[in-house]
Amino acid sequence: MDLEDLRDEVKAFAVQRDWQQFHTPKNLAMALAGEVGELLAEMQWLTPEQSSALQGSETGDRVRAELGDVMIYLVRLADVLGIDLIAAATEKLADSARRYPVERVRGSAVKARRPDDR
Repeated sequence: MDLEDLRDEVKAFAVQRDWQQFHTPKNLAMALAGEVGELLAEMQWLTPEQSSALQGSETGDRVRAELGDVMIYLVRLADVLGIDLIAAATEKLADSARRYPVERVRGSAVKARRPDDR
């Protein structure tokens, strides 16, 4: 399944249940934030090592389910807003490549400032 197939399946799921009436951008963004919060809750007290070794664990299964929820709400929100997620991500990655050139930021976690940032 590709992203377009997933988008169509998520939309059909909502339409079959007559949920599109509730799928306003605000509601979907709030639901997405809630699911990200649930993902964070699964990792909140893990050490860096534990968070890197979740595969095959109960926590890993819960993280996988939360990531699925995040993806579903993200895809649905983009669909409702008419945003091509692949194009948006590609454009953002190109912008980040300009803001964070390898020769200047390699190995650094310092956030780049935009020219209009104060």
